[in-house]
Amino acid sequence: MTTFEAPRGTHDILPAEQPLWRLVTGEVERLCSLYGYRPILTPDFEDTALFQRTSGAGSDIVHKEMYTFEDRGGRSLTLRPEATAPIARAYLEHGLHREGQPVKLYTIANMYRYASPQRGRYREFVQISVEAIGTSDPAVDAEVIQLYDELLARLGVTNYELQLNSIGDQNCRPQYVERLVEWLDAHDDLLDDEARQKRATSPLRVFDVKSEKVQQALADAPKIGDALCDECREHFEQVKALLDNYAVEYTLVPTLVRGLDYYTRTAFEFVDEAIGAQDSICGGGRYDGLIEEIGGPPTPAMGFGAGVERLLLSMEAAGATSEQPGLDVFVLLLESDHKPSALPLVAELRRAGLSADVDYGGRSFKGQVTHANRLGAKAVVEWGPERSKIRRSGEEDEEVPTAELAERLRR
Repeated sequence: MTTFEAPRGTHDILPAEQPLWRLVTGEVERLCSLYGYRPILTPDFEDTALFQRTSGAGSDIVHKEMYTFEDRGGRSLTLRPEATAPIARAYLEHGLHREGQPVKLYTIANMYRYASPQRGRYREFVQISVEAIGTSDPAVDAEVIQLYDELLARLGVTNYELQLNSIGDQNCRPQYVERLVEWLDAHDDLLDDEARQKRATSPLRVFDVKSEKVQQALADAPKIGDALCDECREHFEQVKALLDNYAVEYTLVPTLVRGLDYYTRTAFEFVDEAIGAQDSICGGGRYDGLIEEIGGPPTPAMGFGAGVERLLLSMEAAGATSEQPGLDVFVLLLESDHKPSALPLVAELRRAGLSADVDYGGRSFKGQVTHANRLGAKAVVEWGPERSKIRRSGEEDEEVPTAELAERLRR
């Protein structure tokens, strides 16, 4: 007999896991609302060119990880590997640039990347994306970073590090890249194949190599922070000062870069070694050139992406738990033929906002009691045609006319 399993790199989120998931997504929604960010949903797939143009043809996402297919109309489409480019496309397509700026948006949605599955790393995963589009104010950079820092605090995650850098802009980065290329040419013998490949697509990406030996060598390479123009340096100083005002702790990492071409100036990551080698739980930065790249006017923007699965690992390491919500009322049937008469009570309780259920498995009375306990029922009702009994743990049983059950249970 053929058996089926979830495709490699995907996972089921079972009912027992849902409380923690809902805790995270609910807190994200509450927090974003408090900060003035509005929800947005974009399609699961987009024109392939959107990601090729914004992420960079040589990026790992475009080069190795995209799920790309041709539809029946011959169009090349890609399951979204990240949310920033689709949100920017929606911002431009629907004229959000004509609203008061910045436009503050967030989404919680599935993303798709073909990569080797690891702990906390899936081919289909859920990502939180928060974007503030339409302002270059350093205070927005600080707000976006502080928002995620606040989320971690609310979820009980404390053992993490915020890493921060500025990667300049189109005015100062080209000159820096020239200096970096010269250094890489002179020290090619210290690089490995991964570093050479990244260097061929974008020299800045050599700082993303995994080899500790190469990373040690790159410690002597020119740093972007030493080449910032006055405007970028002043912007970064303000971001740091604002984070200090927020009392958000950070570590300056001069080799921190982001893996997508659209990033400028502020770049950051939240890392938590407790979740393993893939220790980044959130990454983001400023992307002032992205919307112009897809045909819009020059539009500054700032945002981040954070995987929910990795965040849950950080919560697990911190000992966070969330209990399965119990059922409010379970209706016990003394006789199986009582069910048709008892079901209107169940419906009335549900309309009143109480979670209620009844046995659908043909269980004995004892089996119904066991099932009610398994569901965590706060109250059970022994239903009778004329009179019924309400039982609550730690309280005396209460016998009432069956016609008054709903009113008594709503109290």
